[in-house]
Order: sequence, then C-alpha cells, then structure tokens
Amino acid sequence: MATIYTEQAKNTRRTWYLMTGFLVIIIGLGYFISYYYNSPIILYIAIIFSLLMNVASYWWSDKIVLSLSGAVEAPHDQYADLYRIVENLSITAGLPLPKVYIINDQSPNAFATGRNKEHAVVAVTTGLLQILNKNELEGVIAHELSHIGNKDILLSTVIVVLVGFVSILANIFMRGGMRRGSRDNDNKGGNILAIVGVLFVILSPIFAKLIQLAISRKREFLADADGVLLTRYPEGLASALQKISSANIPLQHVSNATAHLFISNPFSTSVSSKNF
Repeated sequence: MATIYTEQAKNTRRTWYLMTGFLVIIIGLGYFISYYYNSPIILYIAIIFSLLMNVASYWWSDKIVLSLSGAVEAPHDQYADLYRIVENLSITAGLPLPKVYIINDQSPNAFATGRNKEHAVVAVTTGLLQILNKNELEGVIAHELSHIGNKDILLSTVIVVLVGFVSILANIFMRGGMRRGSRDNDNKGGNILAIVGVLFVILSPIFAKLIQLAISRKREFLADADGVLLTRYPEGLASALQKISSANIPLQHVSNATAHLFISNPFSTSVSSKNF
C-alpha cells in the first residue's frame, strides 16, 4: 500500500534514474562523435562533462532555478508576515525553516526548490502577496512545504538543469552542423552534425515533456492533501487557487524548463495547480 514514505522513496529513485539516464545519453553521444571523427579525446570529454553536469545539477540547480526566475532573498523586515507564516508552518510540518525568496512579478505564483529539506527555498511572487489573504497564503505555503517534506524538490529542480542542457545541445549541434556544412566541400561532417542536431531538436521537447510528466498529478494531489493537513483549513488553498486562476497574468521570467516548478501554469494562469 502506497504511503507518503513509499512515495518519497520513489521520488528519490526517480531522481537517480534521471541523472543516470542523462549520463548514459551524453556518453553515448560522445562515443558516436568520437567514433565518427576517430578522436577518443571527445569521448573522454563527454564522460567528464556528463559527470560534472550531474554534480552541478545536484549541488547548484536550485541557484540556477532562482536566477532564471529572477528571485531574490526576501528582506525579513519588509516581509515579516510572510516569514512568520513560513516559520509557523515549518514548525508544524517538522521541517527546518527554508529560505524565503521573492519574485518581483504581478503574476500570482509560487514554487519550492532545493536539493533537500535542509537546503530548501520557498519563492513567491509579489503578485501572490497582493491578492491573497492570510489563510489563502498559508494554503499555498503549506502546499510548497509539502513538496519539500515529500522530497519532490530535488527531482523538480534537477529537471530544470538537464532539460535546459538538452535544449542547448540541440542548438549547438544545429549551428555546428550548418556551419560545417557550409564550409566542407563534401558536406559529410556537417550533415552528420546537422542530423544529430535535428534529433536533439525533435527529442528535446519530448524529453522535457516526459520528464515533466514524472512530476505526476498524484504528487500534486498529495501536496494539496498534506498542505490541508498542515493548515487544517482546506478552504484557504481552494480559495487561493481560484484567485490565482482568475488573475490570468503570465510570468515574465519563465521557460519550459522551469514551468513545472510553479503551483500554477506560469504561461497562462487560467488553469490552476500545474494542470498543464
């Protein structure tokens, strides 16, 4: 029978599966290119690079996410009420106090990130603080703290780095293939790189979508349920989601790689609770 603890264990395994899969793909690509150019050094570079990317995605992905989202640490004196809500709910959930970040954006939204509960961050937009009352804000914060407690945040955050990197690779190979093709008389090398680039272009959105689906609806429902247990007030979260969906203001700083982190679709908030 599935419990919160079994779901937490599954999420941890999914994270390692994802990182291992990324390692295999990049090494395989390095082997292909090194074989074509008869240059073993390319394979060695691919191995080292894939290992470094996995390390970076584990240790620094949260910082990358915060930078991409335009989030800054919230001044305690200016956001004392927000800190008080986060602190009270963290104590109730038995979690260390996460860092609190603010995104200067009129779109009402929020997300949690970090590699574990000891190194977690809750980020909210200024738009969210403007439209929600205390009970509604507690519902949203409780939802995000539940993601921290359920160990969702590492998987969600690692996805940002790996999906973004696949998109970068697609662009590099496409440009490299076209430049090579324009310079080579036989176009053979350029064609190979162009084919690899096209494959990455085709696979990168599919890869991104499949990974985002790994953040299953069940995880969102579980965070909703756990959040309600923290606040003991289901109307708070329900009302918050209704207000967020009614605002219909897209976020200014968001990409396909980071969209799955937010409590509501950041491109069009007309659909709530990540239903996109």
